[in-house]
Order: sequence, then C-alpha cells, then structure tokens
Amino acid sequence: MSILKDQATLLIDTTGSSLFKRGYRVEKGGAPIKENMAAAILLLSNWYPDKPLIDPTCGSGTFCIEAALLARRIAPGLHRTFACEEWDWVDRALVDRLRLAAKEQQLPAGSLDISGYDIDGRMIDVARKNAIAAGVAEDIQFKQMRLQDLRTDQLNGVIISNPPYGERLLDDDAIARLYHDMGQVFHPLLTWSKFILTSDEQFEKRYGQEADKKRKLYNGTLKVDLYQYFGQRIKRKEI
Repeated sequence: MSILKDQATLLIDTTGSSLFKRGYRVEKGGAPIKENMAAAILLLSNWYPDKPLIDPTCGSGTFCIEAALLARRIAPGLHRTFACEEWDWVDRALVDRLRLAAKEQQLPAGSLDISGYDIDGRMIDVARKNAIAAGVAEDIQFKQMRLQDLRTDQLNGVIISNPPYGERLLDDDAIARLYHDMGQVFHPLLTWSKFILTSDEQFEKRYGQEADKKRKLYNGTLKVDLYQYFGQRIKRKEI
C-alpha cells in the first residue's frame, strides 16, 4: 500500500522475485550485470544471430546467455515461476498453455557463434552451469583465457564486455592496465564493433580511442557509460 496526499493505493505483487531474475542463475560472480540490462545492451548493439559474438570478460556468462536466448526466441521468464501462479483463482491450465506457446516459438540449437572468455577458471565453470540451466549450453563456447590473448580471424563480429571497474573488484592501477591492454587487443579488429560498459570516466584515454557513441546507463544504482565503437562494414561478397 502507498499513501500520497490522503489517497491510498493498494497494489498486488503478481511477480514475486524481480523480473530481471530469469531463473537460470545457478551461481554468480562478484558483481554481475542484471539479465535485463544485458539483454537491452545486446539490442542496442548491432549484433545479429548470424554474426560472431565474443565477451572477453564473461564472468558468470550473462551476455552470452542472453544473446543465445534472444537468438533462439526463448522467452525470458520461461525458467522461473511467478507469485500469481500460486493463487487459487488463477487458471493453471491457462498458465500451462502460455508456457507451451512460448516453447513452441523457440528455435533449435546449434547455429550460433557465441564465445565467452574469462581469466578465472572458476567463473567459466559458473558460466557453463548457468548456460545449462538456461538451456543454451550448446550455443556457447566458454573457455578460460586472458583478455590479452584474444585473437580472431573472423570478420564483422561484435565484442561486448562488462569489465571490472572501480566499484567492481579492481584497484585503479589494475583498471588502467586492463583498459590499455583492451585497446591494444581490440584495435586491430577493424571490422568488429565493440561495446564496453564501465563507470570509469577516463576509459577512452586509457583505451586509446574516443568512442563513436556513448550512452549513459545505470547498473543498479551505479551510473555507467556504454562506450560504442563501430566496426568497418564489409559486405559478404567482399569477404
């Protein structure tokens, strides 16, 4: 109930746990991005399911998993329950029909090129468990690897990263080194677009390149920026 200027409003919680909780997170890292924010950033990017996608700092795998869910048209709430399902006056048969309809629109696994890397082998194990719980383990390749070792001969791909920043896990010197190394690794990938989320206002200087576009967002209560670097466009017949 909320009261404003002598007017009371009674609200009913039909959801239970927050909607951003998809229900597939078996475990999480030290500072994970919310699932709905990861999905929104993917939609803001120029990634399509026929393009390769890499998250070089994947942590618990949220970006990779959300990309696979989007590509395969897997409904975001399919792996969770809602508070209203326990109400006696809610038609259980209707809920079951809606879930079945959502499942029938799904696309099969096996045609995606999504990779997640992290320096921490424990987080790779967590990411794999989460992908299994989400039903997209076949769509993602997870591997323990340093960002500095990232190499690819593919073209027209997308890199999305939520690297550690000031409020997340690393001190300032370590952050500066990481962002410098990130720039050195990413710059040669001319046809790849890069989308990097951080609260560090010195990111562009440390990365070594001004972003083509910057969006202000909030990761929970923390103000962050999404730095967007657009790759050179090469038509398929030129590849």
